[in-house]
Order: sequence, then structure tokens, then C-alpha cells
Amino acid sequence: MALLLGLLGCFGACTITPPPQPLLVIPPAALNSNTLDDYRAAVARRIVERNPTYILRGSPQAMLRSLVVVSFTVDRNGQIVKSSVYRTNGDDDAEATALSTLRRAAPLPAPPGRLLNSAGQIDMFEDWLFNDNGKFQLRTLASPQAQNYQ
Repeated sequence: MALLLGLLGCFGACTITPPPQPLLVIPPAALNSNTLDDYRAAVARRIVERNPTYILRGSPQAMLRSLVVVSFTVDRNGQIVKSSVYRTNGDDDAEATALSTLRRAAPLPAPPGRLLNSAGQIDMFEDWLFNDNGKFQLRTLASPQAQNYQ
């Protein structure tokens, strides 16, 4: 009550200073997106090396058959904890291929510890870019798309 009366008594002349906020310290490694980019590339390379017959060589066609975005969670040992189609154009065959090629690549490389959440996992997304022939490239490693429709 005394504090309230003290505050009411100095409307125009008093300045109230809030207590200092603790500083947010972000570890330098967390600021380095190269670590995440490097891990994404390592995962993409593993998917490619384990699925050579599905990989599109050269440039993806100008108008892709399908784009499938897969969401997946990887634990500290590189095991895929869960995966699902996050976004698609409704191409069931492409969705099945994306999910099966991800599973076939397991175990994935173990993620760097600094990328893991409190559960010891990392949540990721990858895009599968499909040509009409059913072959794909992963966006992380993809060549530039063709500019002309053929």
C-alpha cells in the first residue's frame, strides 16, 4: 500500500525503472547456419546414395510433375523418428516414393549436438522435385530447373 501511495504521489515527477532483464545469450554456434546447411546437405547426400535408381541426373524439367515436401524428425543417432508428407500436389506415387526413399536412407548421419532440441532430436523438411519420369532431385542438392518447356 505504501508503494502504491508513493507512486500516486509522484505522477509527473517520478520515473519508474523496471528491474533489469537478464541478457539473452545466444551461443555463437547457434548463429552459424552453416552447421544446419551442412547437415541438410549430408542428409540429402545419404538419400541420394541410397536411392541411385530414383535420382534425376541433369536439370529438372521446367514444369515439374510433382513437388513433395516431407517433414521428418531425426534423433541423435540418425534414426528417423517420424516422417510425413507436409505438402504435395496430390500425386500419390510421388508421395510414396519420397517417403520410401527417405526410409531407405536410414540411418541418416547423426546430427551435430548443437542442432538437437531438448528431446535430443531435430525436425527437418526436404523437397522432392519430380520429373514426369518419376525420378527426383532433392532441393538441397538440385540443379537449376530447365527454363524451356519441351
